Amino acid sequence: MTTNETPAQENDEKTITHRREIKSFVRREGRTTPAQERALNELLPVYGIDYCPDQQLNFTQLFGNDNPVWLEIGFGMGQSLASMAERMPEINFLGIEVHRPGVGSLLNAVQEKNLTNIRIMSHDAVDVLKNMIAENSLARLLLFFPDPWHKTRHHKRRIVQAEFMSLVASRLSVGGAFHAATDWEPYAQWMMEVLDTHPHYQNPAGTGNFAIKPDYRPETKFERRGQRLGHGVWDLIYVKQ
Repeated sequence: MTTNETPAQENDEKTITHRREIKSFVRREGRTTPAQERALNELLPVYGIDYCPDQQLNFTQLFGNDNPVWLEIGFGMGQSLASMAERMPEINFLGIEVHRPGVGSLLNAVQEKNLTNIRIMSHDAVDVLKNMIAENSLARLLLFFPDPWHKTRHHKRRIVQAEFMSLVASRLSVGGAFHAATDWEPYAQWMMEVLDTHPHYQNPAGTGNFAIKPDYRPETKFERRGQRLGHGVWDLIYVKQ
């Protein structure tokens, strides 16, 4: 299994009135260090956002400006997200992650780098998208190295499904983009099939083509290790029509 730096923010499912609903994660808690626990106690109240299903986020009030908002699902230990926020202060970032050590790690990075353009939520991303993100409000949604659920019988757990991508499209502004990356080629092909046939997306690289890795996406330690082993990484960038 590969993720964006930790096994976090992946897919699970639950049954509600006999209907299976894809979740954006499976909770696998690791050990929280004292520094991470301190950050969770002291910094999460400052940079964190509580899940309130009956209250949509007002990004202008939240960040104090009208800069574009990029949302990342499953930021792992937060190193990539902190790096992007540091390099692109003109972008506001909302990170969603349920892995507590990862949340604590990102909070420490936010403090160390004095970042003002990051806010954090620790809740299921599907719920957040449905209930707290306004339509046409996101400039970009990032999904880096999600759990590919290798076995065929588990493919239904993959977060990239037509229904989920319709939800994402409704939250992206026109011209906004969905950017996914994976080091599992069969999952890359799966995502491409879902997106190429989806009516709300267009592939700027051309149907059937993967995107060239953009400069803004940092390489993770798993990606670098995979490259040393000869593994590939596939980026998919699709624009809302």
